[in-house]
Amino acid sequence: MKKIFLFMMGLCLSYGIEAQVSDPVIREKSNGDLGYHLDVYTNVLQELQKNYVDTLNYKKLLKVSLGHMLYSLDPYTQFIPAEDDDYIKRLQSGQYGGVGSVITLCDSMPYFSEPYEGMPAANAGIRPGDKILEIDGVKCKDKSISDVSIMLRGKPETKIKVKVERLGEKKPLVFEFVRKTIKMPTVSYWGKVGERTGYVMIEDFIDRTSFDFKNAVAELVEKYQIDKLVIDLRNNGGGLVSEAVNIASLFVPRGTTIVTMKGVHDGASRTYKTENDPLYKDMKLTILVNDNTASSSEILAGALQDLDRAYVMGTKTYGKGVVQQVTELKYDNFMKLTVSKYYLPSGRCIQKYDNVKPKEFKTAKGRKVKDASGIEPDEIFSDSSKVNIADYMYVKNVYFKFANQYQATHDGIGKLEDFKMTDEIYSDFCEFVKNMNFTYELESAKHTEELRKFVDGEGYGEMTADIFLQLKEALQPNIERDMRLFSDEIKENLEREIAMRYYHRWGTYEIFVRHDKMIEKAVKNFDRI
Repeated sequence: MKKIFLFMMGLCLSYGIEAQVSDPVIREKSNGDLGYHLDVYTNVLQELQKNYVDTLNYKKLLKVSLGHMLYSLDPYTQFIPAEDDDYIKRLQSGQYGGVGSVITLCDSMPYFSEPYEGMPAANAGIRPGDKILEIDGVKCKDKSISDVSIMLRGKPETKIKVKVERLGEKKPLVFEFVRKTIKMPTVSYWGKVGERTGYVMIEDFIDRTSFDFKNAVAELVEKYQIDKLVIDLRNNGGGLVSEAVNIASLFVPRGTTIVTMKGVHDGASRTYKTENDPLYKDMKLTILVNDNTASSSEILAGALQDLDRAYVMGTKTYGKGVVQQVTELKYDNFMKLTVSKYYLPSGRCIQKYDNVKPKEFKTAKGRKVKDASGIEPDEIFSDSSKVNIADYMYVKNVYFKFANQYQATHDGIGKLEDFKMTDEIYSDFCEFVKNMNFTYELESAKHTEELRKFVDGEGYGEMTADIFLQLKEALQPNIERDMRLFSDEIKENLEREIAMRYYHRWGTYEIFVRHDKMIEKAVKNFDRI
C-alpha cells in the first residue's frame, strides 16, 4: 500500500511540473526572455538576504556566480573585477610596472631566479639566486610567490628598496632602484641550427612581435645566408591576430587571405589579408607546435599549412578557434568575451569540441585537413620525455642551489657557444647532491602501493605478496644509479641553469636549442620537403 501511495504522489508531482513547463507563456520566458531570468536571479538574492542564516558576501557571490555562468559558455569568457586592472593592462599590452624578474620559492624563502636582462632588477645589480629578505622594509620570510610578486609590482617610476642575501657576501645587500614598464620578450631566441638553416622562437604575439621577428630573420639572412627557417611556436598561447598575419605576410603573396573572423555582428567579423609583398617568398619553412600552441600561433601555423607554405611538425595543437574582446563594464569592471570564431584559408575552424566528428577540408594543393580538433601536424613528433630523477631535482631546486654556489665561486663560463658540462662540474654536482641529502620518491612507487591495496581488498593479497615485495625493492630510489642512468637529462638541466647565471634568458635558450630533439629532426627534414 505504501509503495502505491508513493507512486501516486510521484505521478502527481510529475504531472504538476509538466503542467507548469507546458504553459506556453512560461516556456517562452524560460527560453529567451532576459528580463524574466534577471527577475528570477534577483528574487533568489532577495530571499537569501532576508532569510539566510549567515551574513552574505555579495562580492564573492557575484564573482562565483558570474564565473560559473561564463565558463559554461566557453573557457575564455571571463569577468574581470575592477580591482584587477593590472591584469587588463598586461592582457592588452604584455606590459606592467615592476622590476622584471621571475621569482621562485626555495626552503620557504623567495629568491630572484631570473632577472631579465636590461630590466630594473638586473640593471640594479640583482643576480639569479639572490634571496629576498625584505621589500620596502617588509620581511618576506614565509610569504607566497603571489605576495612577493605583488610587493615588487607597482606604478612605473616608483621607487623600491630590496634587501637580499647573496652567497659569498658576509652582509645583506640593499638595492634601491625605480620600477619600470616591463616589456616581456616576444621573440626570445634566434640563431643558426644547420647549414643555411635558421631558427626563431616566438613566445607570444603582442604589439611588436612581427617587428622583432622580421629583424631576427633579417639578421640570420645577412649573417648566415639562410634559405631555410624553423619557427618554434611550442607553448605559445597566442595573442594579437594582426601580428600573426604580419609574420605570414613575409612568406606569402600580397593579398593572401590568412584568416577570417565571423561573429554575430559586422564589428566582430573581419577578413585578414597580407598587405605587403613577401620578403622571403622562396624560403623553406618548418613550424614546430605542441598541445600548448594556441590561438594566434595556431592561426600562423594553420594558415601556412593550408596554403601549403610550411611543414608543420610536433603534436596536435590546443584547438582555440575563437576570438575574445575586452569590454569595459559599469563601475570599472571588465569582461573578456568571445565575439567570433576564426576560419583558416581552407575554411576550417580548429576550435576543439568534444563529441564532434571533424569534417575534412583541403589545402591549396588538395591535401586533407580537419576542423574541430586543433591543428594536426604534417609529422607527429612528441617533445615529451619520461619523468625521472632529473625532474625531481628541478622540483626540489637542486640545480638552482648548485648554480647559486657555482656563480659565487666562478666569475664566468667563457663564450656561451663553447660552454658545456664538463666531467669536473658534474663530479662537483654529484658531490653537492650527496652532501645536501637529496631524496625523492618515485611516482610509480606511490601508484604501486595504491594498486597493492586494491589487490589486497579483492582478496589476492597473499597470492601477490612476493610480486609486490620485489616491485617495491626495484622501485626504491638509488641516487648514484639514477644519476648515471639519466646523466644526459641532468647535465642539460644543469647547463641551462648555469648558463642563465651569466647570459640570462638567452643562455637558457641557447642550451635548450642545442639539445632539443625536435629541432634536430626539423633540420634534417628540410632535405625532403
